[in-house]
Amino acid sequence: MDKFFFNEVTDSSTDIDRLEVQSFEMNVYILKLTIGEKTGIVFDKDKDRPKRFNNAAEIRQAFSHCHVKEAVMTYDSPYEEMVGEPEKVDSEMSMPFSMTTDGKQ
Repeated sequence: MDKFFFNEVTDSSTDIDRLEVQSFEMNVYILKLTIGEKTGIVFDKDKDRPKRFNNAAEIRQAFSHCHVKEAVMTYDSPYEEMVGEPEKVDSEMSMPFSMTTDGKQ
Protein backbone atom coordinates (compact mmCIF):
# COMPACT_ATOMS: atom_id res chain seq x y z
CA MET A 1 0.00 0.00 0.00
CA ASP A 2 1.25 3.48 -0.88
CA LYS A 3 1.42 6.63 1.22
CA PHE A 4 -0.12 9.88 0.06
CA PHE A 5 1.15 12.97 1.85
CA PHE A 6 -1.65 15.40 2.67
CA ASN A 7 0.08 18.56 1.42
CA GLU A 8 1.15 16.95 -1.85
CA VAL A 9 -2.39 15.80 -2.66
CA THR A 10 -4.22 18.94 -1.55
CA ASP A 11 -1.76 21.53 -2.94
CA SER A 12 -3.05 20.88 -6.46
CA SER A 13 -6.32 19.91 -8.13
CA THR A 14 -5.54 16.20 -7.97
CA ASP A 15 -7.77 13.69 -9.79
CA ILE A 16 -8.83 11.16 -7.14
CA ASP A 17 -10.52 7.98 -8.34
CA ARG A 18 -11.77 6.97 -4.90
CA LEU A 19 -11.74 8.74 -1.55
CA GLU A 20 -12.60 6.42 1.34
CA VAL A 21 -13.34 8.00 4.70
CA GLN A 22 -12.56 5.39 7.35
CA SER A 23 -14.53 6.14 10.51
CA PHE A 24 -12.87 5.09 13.74
CA GLU A 25 -13.54 6.35 17.25
CA MET A 26 -15.93 9.21 17.71
CA ASN A 27 -14.82 12.12 15.52
CA VAL A 28 -11.68 10.39 14.19
CA TYR A 29 -11.48 9.85 10.45
CA ILE A 30 -8.59 8.61 8.32
CA LEU A 31 -8.58 8.72 4.52
CA LYS A 32 -7.65 6.04 2.03
CA LEU A 33 -7.20 7.25 -1.55
CA THR A 34 -6.97 5.59 -4.92
CA ILE A 35 -5.23 7.67 -7.55
CA GLY A 36 -4.65 5.78 -10.77
CA GLU A 37 -3.10 2.43 -9.89
CA LYS A 38 -1.97 3.52 -6.41
CA THR A 39 -4.00 3.04 -3.22
CA GLY A 40 -2.89 4.26 0.18
CA ILE A 41 -3.55 6.17 3.36
CA VAL A 42 -3.20 9.96 3.59
CA PHE A 43 -0.26 10.81 5.86
CA ASP A 44 0.73 13.97 7.69
CA LYS A 45 4.19 14.58 6.24
CA ASP A 46 5.52 16.41 9.31
CA LYS A 47 4.60 13.60 11.69
CA ASP A 48 4.89 10.63 9.28
CA ARG A 49 1.67 9.11 10.57
CA PRO A 50 -1.87 8.93 9.17
CA LYS A 51 -3.54 12.34 8.92
CA ARG A 52 -6.50 12.53 11.31
CA PHE A 53 -9.62 14.49 10.50
CA ASN A 54 -12.18 15.46 13.13
CA ASN A 55 -15.32 15.86 11.01
CA ALA A 56 -16.78 15.55 7.53
CA ALA A 57 -16.67 19.30 6.89
CA GLU A 58 -12.91 19.32 7.46
CA ILE A 59 -12.48 16.58 4.83
CA ARG A 60 -14.74 18.35 2.33
CA GLN A 61 -12.86 21.63 2.79
CA ALA A 62 -9.41 20.04 2.47
CA PHE A 63 -10.31 18.25 -0.79
CA SER A 64 -12.70 20.86 -2.22
CA HIS A 65 -10.47 21.72 -5.18
CA CYS A 66 -9.67 18.07 -6.01
CA HIS A 67 -11.64 16.11 -8.59
CA VAL A 68 -13.11 13.17 -6.67
CA LYS A 69 -14.84 10.54 -8.84
CA GLU A 70 -16.16 8.39 -5.98
CA ALA A 71 -16.34 9.03 -2.23
CA VAL A 72 -17.51 6.59 0.44
CA MET A 73 -17.45 6.31 4.21
CA THR A 74 -16.66 2.96 5.80
CA TYR A 75 -17.07 1.74 9.34
CA ASP A 76 -15.92 -1.61 10.70
CA SER A 77 -18.29 -2.55 13.50
CA PRO A 78 -16.84 -4.33 16.56
CA TYR A 79 -20.25 -4.96 18.14
CA GLU A 80 -20.57 -8.69 17.38
CA GLU A 81 -17.49 -9.43 19.46
CA MET A 82 -18.59 -7.04 22.22
CA VAL A 83 -21.85 -8.93 22.82
CA GLY A 84 -20.28 -12.39 22.70
CA GLU A 85 -21.16 -13.27 19.10
CA PRO A 86 -18.59 -14.78 16.79
CA GLU A 87 -16.77 -12.18 14.75
CA LYS A 88 -18.18 -11.76 11.24
CA VAL A 89 -15.89 -12.30 8.31
CA ASP A 90 -16.87 -8.88 6.96
CA SER A 91 -18.48 -6.45 9.37
CA GLU A 92 -17.51 -3.36 7.40
CA MET A 93 -20.31 -1.04 6.36
CA SER A 94 -19.93 1.35 3.44
CA MET A 95 -22.11 4.26 2.32
CA PRO A 96 -21.81 7.13 -0.16
CA PHE A 97 -20.02 10.22 1.15
CA SER A 98 -20.94 13.55 -0.40
CA MET A 99 -18.06 15.90 -1.12
CA THR A 100 -20.40 18.91 -1.19
CA THR A 101 -22.19 20.63 1.67
CA ASP A 102 -25.55 20.38 -0.12
CA GLY A 103 -25.41 16.57 -0.29
CA LYS A 104 -24.94 16.41 -4.08
CA GLN A 105 -21.98 14.69 -5.67
